[in-house]
Amino acid sequence: MSTYHEVRRLAENLTPDEQMRLIEELFSLIHQRVTLAPKPKRSILELRGLGKEIWNGMDAQDYVNQERDSWNG
Repeated sequence: MSTYHEVRRLAENLTPDEQMRLIEELFSLIHQRVTLAPKPKRSILELRGLGKEIWNGMDAQDYVNQERDSWNG
């Protein structure tokens, strides 16, 4: 019998109050593990190329010129 099934069988024999206490303690344990787990470092380079299809066929200098012209009203 697997450990999971054995634990589940044992939990079924607990009173409802004991089952709720077990759930609360397991939730707390899991929450601590997830909260304390090291998060992978991210790099700004992951954004490279994001949205490049928006600029497809557009001349960069024309775009900059249009933006600057819009500042002057």
